[in-house]
Amino acid sequence: MNDLNPADGQLAYDLDRAHVFHSWSAQAALTPLVIAGGAGCDVWDFDGNTYLDFSSQLVNTNIGHQHPAVVAAIKAQADVLTTVAPAHANLARGEAAKRILARAGSTFGKVFFTNGGADANENAMRMARLTTGRDKVLSTYRSYHGNTGAAVVATGDWRRVPNEFARGHAHFFGPFEYRSEFWADSPEQESARALQHLERVIQSEGASSIAAILLETIPGTAGVLVPPPGYLRGVRELADKYGIVLIFDEVMCGFGRTGGWFAFQSLADDDGPVVPDLITFAKGVNSGYVPAGGVIISETIAQAFEQQVFPGGLTYSGHPLAMASIVAALDAMDADGIVDNARTIGSDHLAPGLAELAAKHPIIGEVRGIGVFWALDLVYDRETREPVSGVVIAQLKKELMARGLLPFAADNRIHVVPPCIVTPEEVARALAIYDEAFTAVEATLA
Repeated sequence: MNDLNPADGQLAYDLDRAHVFHSWSAQAALTPLVIAGGAGCDVWDFDGNTYLDFSSQLVNTNIGHQHPAVVAAIKAQADVLTTVAPAHANLARGEAAKRILARAGSTFGKVFFTNGGADANENAMRMARLTTGRDKVLSTYRSYHGNTGAAVVATGDWRRVPNEFARGHAHFFGPFEYRSEFWADSPEQESARALQHLERVIQSEGASSIAAILLETIPGTAGVLVPPPGYLRGVRELADKYGIVLIFDEVMCGFGRTGGWFAFQSLADDDGPVVPDLITFAKGVNSGYVPAGGVIISETIAQAFEQQVFPGGLTYSGHPLAMASIVAALDAMDADGIVDNARTIGSDHLAPGLAELAAKHPIIGEVRGIGVFWALDLVYDRETREPVSGVVIAQLKKELMARGLLPFAADNRIHVVPPCIVTPEEVARALAIYDEAFTAVEATLA
């Protein structure tokens, strides 16, 4: 940080505002933070201000910023082969697929690599449609699956509405006891009623027309909605009953985020994990160091394309720089015990620390999460559960950043999503910052 030049920060800001078009934004209102560098759980600007990154950027830097093993692997691969067409075999690609499959489990046989999570979901839906001969895809209203043609229509939130150009999509309500659509008064009742609702949607849409059910194993952007007991198993049973492919979107919740390699493994019950037919991934597989994603394909679905052509592909599918970063990231996560760290941090530090924070601050209506994947549902009143406004969230973000914490905010929530490498000391520092920021904001609401 010694060679930081504030003039470079101003230049970066000026160039951005003059030439860069940002996603999901009205352009004139933007004042983006200029990030000069990062290491571990910290990022900093050109003025030397350091921020504890409890956003993990877009919940993807699971291994932290600038992990030396991953950076070195990218550099080494660049010296050997910077790019190659996907039709050719490549050692880094094969090694990456081998490592991903080893973590997913024995029912999976192949990996189709993409550029990110959205096109992973696009191709998973395509595989489901081609293998079933059906068209419709069911997904929840509280979901985000990406910003490409079918993925954004599979998405349930507001971003779907201006972009509904893809066909064959229908939506249903998943379980969310805190804001239940089913008048449930227990997790078990929420699960049972949500499953009854899903089956009625399947029947009403016509089971023989449905190719896939696409679920975020734990919906992320929608609020870190950990499914209640029995729900995922019930969805698996409905998919089997009606001959529907089950896709788990683990783009955000996979690769350590929940304290397991995959969220469906972290949520295993006494009968083991609920295993889908296809898994989509991106983000944490290499912490976003190079764009990468993919579909983990069950042996059964992979076999369907042994003689049948799969009509899909991408110029940068299995790009060697991305593949090298995956190999290095997964090896480092093993060597450094990063997945175990995420689980321990969640159970021993974030869970009790956030509960204590909620006990102190009435604005926190609910705390929910697992591993290093948590959300604080913020309300004006705990009885009515009225969500706070965007004005309150903006004020809270300002207070957090002023104290050196980079937050992740969505709707009326603050998501607590640090890198999987976060330490107990960093969690304690973050909790103190949250405490101060909530105190400041609550004083203005009194």
